[in-house]
Amino acid sequence: MSGHKLLFSKLKLWTSGRWILQLHDGMSGSGKASFSSCSPKVCIIGSGPAGFYTAQHLIKARQDIEVDIYERLPVPFGLVRFGVAPDHPEVKNVINTFTQTAKHSCCSFYGNVNVGKDVSVEELQQAYHAVILSYGAEGNRSMGVPGEDLAGVYSAKDFVGWYNGLPSCRELNPGLSCETAVILGQGNVALDVARVLLSPFDILKKTDITQPALEALAESQVRRVLIVGRRGPMQVACTIKELREMVNLPDSRPEMVVADFEGVTEALKDLPRPRKRLTELMLKTALNIPGEKEQERRNKASRVWGFRFFRSPVEVLADPERNRTAGIRLAVNRLEGSGEGARAVLTGEVEDVTCGLVISSIGYKSLPIDPSVPFDSHKAIVPNSMGRVQQATGLYCSGWLKTGPTGVIGTTMNNSFDTARSLLEDMDSGTLDVSAAKPGSQIIGALLEERGVKPVTFSDWEKIDNAEMRRGEAMGKPREKLLTVEEMLQLART
Repeated sequence: MSGHKLLFSKLKLWTSGRWILQLHDGMSGSGKASFSSCSPKVCIIGSGPAGFYTAQHLIKARQDIEVDIYERLPVPFGLVRFGVAPDHPEVKNVINTFTQTAKHSCCSFYGNVNVGKDVSVEELQQAYHAVILSYGAEGNRSMGVPGEDLAGVYSAKDFVGWYNGLPSCRELNPGLSCETAVILGQGNVALDVARVLLSPFDILKKTDITQPALEALAESQVRRVLIVGRRGPMQVACTIKELREMVNLPDSRPEMVVADFEGVTEALKDLPRPRKRLTELMLKTALNIPGEKEQERRNKASRVWGFRFFRSPVEVLADPERNRTAGIRLAVNRLEGSGEGARAVLTGEVEDVTCGLVISSIGYKSLPIDPSVPFDSHKAIVPNSMGRVQQATGLYCSGWLKTGPTGVIGTTMNNSFDTARSLLEDMDSGTLDVSAAKPGSQIIGALLEERGVKPVTFSDWEKIDNAEMRRGEAMGKPREKLLTVEEMLQLART
């Protein structure tokens, strides 16, 4: 009996967990060759930056390794596709590197496979020598205040997903008929959202923003965006690049509270260089009298943005009918301590801000994928040591699932490389036994077929990719994304 037929004949026993495939010395020839028994087989769950960077490092380090990447959606690249701002196309260039990895002879991509539902982590562990969890952070951190369920309140994750074409956010339809929007949080995502809300139509229409979002933003009445943080200017979480884009945004002017910057000039000399440059730009924007040309630009601007520091949300205020957002009540804070470790402490004062749109950008969080995988619900990560999942040999994690939602794509690259190194060390030391053959994607493919799941290959994705670029070209954009899983699958299978 060939190895392939053997897998199918053993399928039902194997899925019940009572059988793990082993190739005995007597099984040679076609049986062995059918699934490269000598190759270490690694499976990665999630095809965002963490998944692809981990795969890239493994493939470069070992010529004999086989890496399979499983992704819940039919399309790859995670937050590079669905999280990066439409007007930051240069950040998406990393897709070229990921494509090279996906097309490598040692790598396979399987989209449209929902791990934890279509196939369990335990089944993957039986089929592969190692399983790496890299599925990121798709949950929202809750504000935990009354009124956050009102119409007009959105998480930044969902709002970003809406304008970037994430299928689950397609019908968000955020109300943009108000004048003032309040964004809670002062990281790069908060500034992305502010910039998209205030960007002139002529800028956005040349990006890969989705057509429904572009049309909604063209009709938007939002003219003022406040970016609120619980701490002060020296704890702001964005980068200087994002701040500079806000400062230079056409048809917009900054509006800051001068008192928020008290004592900041004196503290500048003790700041590390990146923080110092960021703070200097904020001070210049808030306190300096602009030159004649800049003053003229600001006077003509029809839109306003500004940071509001030392404020925490207490309650989202409803309109008289209690069905929409009419404002937000903010607690006034003071800082205890200094620098990155400064803590926001309530003063007892509150301040009400009238607004019709509240966007919470206080962080993404990872969710548990499978009852068999350890999960720290407080930290919202998989407990690990250098990417090795605690008390689970052969199970690893990388990206935000490993560290929490922190840093930029470069940070994720380094932490993914670290996880790959941990796995390679375990293979070399014998901590992870790769001597026994594993069936890998052959048995998983058979399981998925039995369960009516048809994976999307990378060449299937390229059909979607080409169609989206053609659609975009016809509209003067780099790409027009398909917005439903059904459309994606239909195109992939033509």
